[in-house]
Amino acid sequence: MSHSFTDSGAAQNPSADPHQFFSRKVADYLKSRPDYPAALLDALETLAGMPARATIADIGSGTGLLTHSLLARGHTVHALEPNEEMRRAAEQMLNNYPGFISNAGSAEQTGLTDQAVDLVTAAQAFHWFDAPRARQECLRILRPAGQVALIWNDRVLSDPLNQALDEILSKFGGELRKVSAQQEERRQVPVFFGNAKYRSLEFDHVHWLDRSGLDSLVFSRSYMPARDSGP
Repeated sequence: MSHSFTDSGAAQNPSADPHQFFSRKVADYLKSRPDYPAALLDALETLAGMPARATIADIGSGTGLLTHSLLARGHTVHALEPNEEMRRAAEQMLNNYPGFISNAGSAEQTGLTDQAVDLVTAAQAFHWFDAPRARQECLRILRPAGQVALIWNDRVLSDPLNQALDEILSKFGGELRKVSAQQEERRQVPVFFGNAKYRSLEFDHVHWLDRSGLDSLVFSRSYMPARDSGP
């Protein structure tokens, strides 16, 4: 599995509210989605010049996969997730961490005060952003010298299993699959960073799934029909 780290019924309805796509997919998301490698977390702390106890805005935090890793390193994390069901799942798992702060903010309207954070992270979430508006909001909430990390878990597409998965996702993903594929091309990354310089890094990571977990991985995709959608 490759990681890119850059500094600094809804499945069939592309016009539906994207904040609600995962409402019925939380269990599958929790069961199947990968976490993030230690090398990535090390890079966040060193390349971003973070203090030992940083304050971070994790935008589109979902069920808290990246948030959890950041909290475990002693940082304070504002987990911003507009989907209520995913936010509740993160709260159930992470409320015991003193640095965990959960709210329903979005990339375009975080609800945080000016210069509130040292770092902004967005893991598997950037393609949902309105890039120009999210840029302005990040500039507002970041402290001087603060940075943004856009993070993806990328499947190794040359692997035969992933090729077979893509056939299934394309067959059943509907029109939203095409829209999502276009968004995930990341053409808006330069728009987001504007004239600021940014770098890209990759880290290897392994994520093991049994057959049940593989099924959950398919159903956890925003564009895939729900398990109970029927024929």
